[in-house]
Amino acid sequence: MPEPALKVKLLRPGARVPSRGTPGASGLDLHACLDEDIEIGPDPTLVPSGIAVEVPYGYEVQVRPRSGLARRGVNVVFGTADSDYRGEIFVNMYTFGTLKSYRIQDGDRIAQMVVARVEMLPAVEVDELSDTSRGEGGFGSTGR
Repeated sequence: MPEPALKVKLLRPGARVPSRGTPGASGLDLHACLDEDIEIGPDPTLVPSGIAVEVPYGYEVQVRPRSGLARRGVNVVFGTADSDYRGEIFVNMYTFGTLKSYRIQDGDRIAQMVVARVEMLPAVEVDELSDTSRGEGGFGSTGR
């Protein structure tokens, strides 16, 4: 049986197949595919990548921020492409902190895609859950 692969379809001229910046990188660099520059601000803006992907069943693609952009005040809303999605990958971007706007140009590296395994567990209704030492302690309950 062949190894699973992320199949990439280029939808427009100028679109690029995502690639890793280094051999050990977990994420594939995702590039903007634009007819003209886009100015993003604090309101989320969808930036097209010009690609569609075919993710093998049992996997997902996670669209994540690039740390270099985040350091400058440009962030990405975490997103998921499921194995049955075949549409264009868009990156939902915005500025934060003191950065009021940021210009995205065609070909810019705007996000990273990480391929992850997904366990297809069924959701089963039960009357009770098992006890743990944490119990119902919520967000931040285990730290200071």
